[in-house]
Amino acid sequence: MSTSEPSVPPAVVLSRRDLDAALFDLDGVVTRTAQVHAEAWTRLFDAYLETHARRSGGPFRPFTAEDYQRYVDGRPRLDGIRCFLESRGLTLPEGSPEEGSEAETVQGLGKRKNGYFLEALARRGVEVFAGAVGLLERLRAAGFRTAVVSASRNCEAVVRAAGLEHLFDARVDGVEAGRLGLPGKPAPDTFLEAARRLRVSPERAVVLEDAQAGVQAGRRGHFGFVIGVRRAGPEGSLVRAGANVEVAHLATVKVEKEIPE
Repeated sequence: MSTSEPSVPPAVVLSRRDLDAALFDLDGVVTRTAQVHAEAWTRLFDAYLETHARRSGGPFRPFTAEDYQRYVDGRPRLDGIRCFLESRGLTLPEGSPEEGSEAETVQGLGKRKNGYFLEALARRGVEVFAGAVGLLERLRAAGFRTAVVSASRNCEAVVRAAGLEHLFDARVDGVEAGRLGLPGKPAPDTFLEAARRLRVSPERAVVLEDAQAGVQAGRRGHFGFVIGVRRAGPEGSLVRAGANVEVAHLATVKVEKEIPE
């Protein structure tokens, strides 16, 4: 199911004179699954924080949209759990990957969150941003190579469910990062791996991200251009995180083919 974006004048021009590839984050850039993730995180942390408040006798401070953007969005699942808990002065044992979702460990909370996400995804389906799909089609028609770079271990399933496999030449996701031992965003390693698979130098690739951690990864990887896609949060926050430009809709991005000399 597509979500339309308004027709607006171009604000950014991507040219084959300057760039050879485009690296897209998935959740919140191409698909509307960022909101599904945010709801799953809220369900997870609010339940945990309520239980902790009852046990400790302290106040219950719910998980907020700002918490999501600062500590969780764009990060690998377990990193997000550690980062948010640290922000509240809380720690949990790591646990092991063999533990179930009922375990009160980082691994257990990670499995619980993933269960909430998959449950919501099955109920709601996968919606895409029409402007992002249109941009991908224009980029590929102009000769750009394209990759999806996501912290999610569900990336392949989401891309397949949305019917977008044909729009990407490479995929580097949470599963691949784990297999290769790559640190997640804001480290640039997953983007750099995608550029390697596309056989392009980072300086000849553009990164498109909606999360501050992802924008920081693009900047740290010395990519040629970083576009912040602001789906939520205050205006200018992605530029402050390191994006070259911030857009609200990918319909504002124009694509130019290389002009033969």
